[in-house]
Amino acid sequence: MPFELETAAHPEKLKRVVIEPVTRVEGHGKVTLLLDADNRVHQARFHIVEFRGFEKFIQGRPFTEVPVLVQRLCGICPVSHNLAASKAMDMIVGGTPPPAADKLRRLMHMGQILQSHALHFFHLSSPDLLFGFDANASKRNIAGLAANFPDIARQGVALRRYGQEVIRLTSGKRVHGTGVIPGGMSRNLSPDDRDYLLKEIDQVIRSSLDAVELIKTIYSARADFHNGFGSYRSSFMSLVREDGAMDLYHGGLRARDEHGETIFDHVEYSHYWDYIHEEVKSWSYMKFPFIRSHGREKGWYRVGPLARVNNCDFIPTSLADAERKVFKEFGGGSATQATLAFHWARMIEMLHAAEVIQELLHDDDLLSDDLVNIGERQLRGVGVIEAPRGTLIHHYRINEDEQIVRANLIVATTHNNQAMNEAIRQVALQYLDGEQLTEGLLNYIEVAIRAFDPCLSCATHAVGKMPLEVELMDVEGAMIQRLVKDSDGRYRT
Repeated sequence: MPFELETAAHPEKLKRVVIEPVTRVEGHGKVTLLLDADNRVHQARFHIVEFRGFEKFIQGRPFTEVPVLVQRLCGICPVSHNLAASKAMDMIVGGTPPPAADKLRRLMHMGQILQSHALHFFHLSSPDLLFGFDANASKRNIAGLAANFPDIARQGVALRRYGQEVIRLTSGKRVHGTGVIPGGMSRNLSPDDRDYLLKEIDQVIRSSLDAVELIKTIYSARADFHNGFGSYRSSFMSLVREDGAMDLYHGGLRARDEHGETIFDHVEYSHYWDYIHEEVKSWSYMKFPFIRSHGREKGWYRVGPLARVNNCDFIPTSLADAERKVFKEFGGGSATQATLAFHWARMIEMLHAAEVIQELLHDDDLLSDDLVNIGERQLRGVGVIEAPRGTLIHHYRINEDEQIVRANLIVATTHNNQAMNEAIRQVALQYLDGEQLTEGLLNYIEVAIRAFDPCLSCATHAVGKMPLEVELMDVEGAMIQRLVKDSDGRYRT
């Protein structure tokens, strides 16, 4: 399957349509379409236009600072970066966190999964799903949702609030906490905090079940969701537990191809580079990972809720696993490759997170003071976790002075980079090709991107020289001159 539309032979003769910014996602991105005089689509690309550079400016910092520093990548998923970095630092300090610390981290992570999935589904994506992709833009937003579906809007707020409370009580703050440290945790859960969280957990599970029913109803009513819209077949990658169960905190890497055949399984993630390679392209600040054994052209894959629900053999909580079976059987398996099925899988995971929170809150280890384990110092550490958006890799090297000398982050949105481009390519061909473009039609492109719940701020980690484009405009808005500096340092007009 080709990644892009055929490259335009004479792009200067085509008109350029830009969707900028892509809305209702975290971070800044744009889409460019190249159309001919008949509005036939010749090229569709998703560009990430911001650059953060965390891998570079943490160099020289003490490794103990890194978990707190890198979580500043994002205000939506800081827990994921904090935990992935801390797992890498566990390797560097040579210590496996004690059971109490492991369970506290898992509780925090489930709070992150819960709040992030609730935010994305209810606040960012549900306006498209409930009003229609081409509904009036003045209504197709969170304000319109609150006015027309107040109960659904309140449900989303309540679920997210509870997830943030779990994070606050385990990490110290709702955003950018300090509870996780190399080798373990700096705090436990008090009996009062546990009782506080237990009071609402039954309602959280009921609300999560309602959310699964809501997306199931929406999805089932639209045949194009699973038989057309932006759909394509691809490989998937995720962590799985030793017994093949879904595990969002720890496990081995599993990848399966578009036919469900295993590419690799239970791979020790501390050597991820033996299986995954990254490519840099001149037109995006985001890298393009691929599975080495399949090569650049065919080795791209998807991560995230859809990948995890597809890849796991079962979900180790009863309610979520029952919903997984319904999902897998729906339409003879038609949902398992559909772009918009990400939403359904996401709600199944949210239910799973709520169930795990309930189980953990009844574990007295959360109250233990045995929280840190440190052994022999190592010079390299790799931490991998299943963030809300997918597999998150943090890789660090330190020197003898315990300073960071190299860092590499592969975040979920980066893994999904080529997959998102393929989704917009499919949507452009299905809905925009040869049509008179309207705001509603252009939103179809954004709908496909939102299905992945991309965090563009997290994903902007390229290496080498960055591409740059400058346009000089006159007072009438006409372009006088355009100059482009490519990633290889060459200039062109």
